[in-house]
Amino acid sequence: MPSDKATRPVQLRRFDGAAAGRDAADAVAVEEPLELRVGGRSLAVVMRTPGHDRELAAGFLWTEGIVRHRGEVVDLVYCGLDENQPEENVLDVLLMSGARVDWERLQRHTFASSSCGLCGKVTIDAVRQRFPPLAAPLAPRREVLAQLPDRQRAAQRAFAATGGLHASALFTSAGEMLVLREDVGRHNALDKVVGWAFFAEKLPLADTILLVSGRVSFELMQKALAAGIPAVAAISAPTSLAVEFARESGQTLVGFLRGDRMNVYAGAVD
Repeated sequence: MPSDKATRPVQLRRFDGAAAGRDAADAVAVEEPLELRVGGRSLAVVMRTPGHDRELAAGFLWTEGIVRHRGEVVDLVYCGLDENQPEENVLDVLLMSGARVDWERLQRHTFASSSCGLCGKVTIDAVRQRFPPLAAPLAPRREVLAQLPDRQRAAQRAFAATGGLHASALFTSAGEMLVLREDVGRHNALDKVVGWAFFAEKLPLADTILLVSGRVSFELMQKALAAGIPAVAAISAPTSLAVEFARESGQTLVGFLRGDRMNVYAGAVD
């Protein structure tokens, strides 16, 4: 069963073709705000599914270029009203002494993401300066890619209960699942995967394949590059900027992965 934090029971009126409906119970995906702070200073508020919040925070900090190694994060603590009443929707990241945060750049980025989205060549060039193209591309095997959607779906317990969550799953190049995370936000699910790798000290994630349950945007490709992931596959479609980004970054990008059918938009498959 999925985590209690990820789903919530609701009562509803169900119609299934009969003239009169019937009362029924169902489960919905939980969506709640999480305020991320660094050293007590508010950084961002993200709408997420509770669970793996520390991974979400660490992944966000890594893909934003705020932290570059595990030792920079001293602790992550929930900010409570008192010791007996923790506030689980506010998470404060404590960095090692001397760690520097470019607050001006982060505030610009957060504003763009929440208002009009990231777009344009200027943004790609800015990302390039922090995360250069991959030195070791990966050409996944077609027979391996074909097996990944079923393996991902079988592990999506919260989606099975609600039908309302995205997933990001990380696999080895041989098709072994390393980790899967679910969230109402596509970016959050990927940040949780990156955060898992951060705490496990597995970054960069060379020779791995990322499978996402929805479409692939520029921001997902950016986060994958920040984590060193050389191949990204999706059940759905990529955007034009995601394709451009993948080609310039040396990443393999596969869309509409459904069994042995797939579209290769960047890189190559064997």
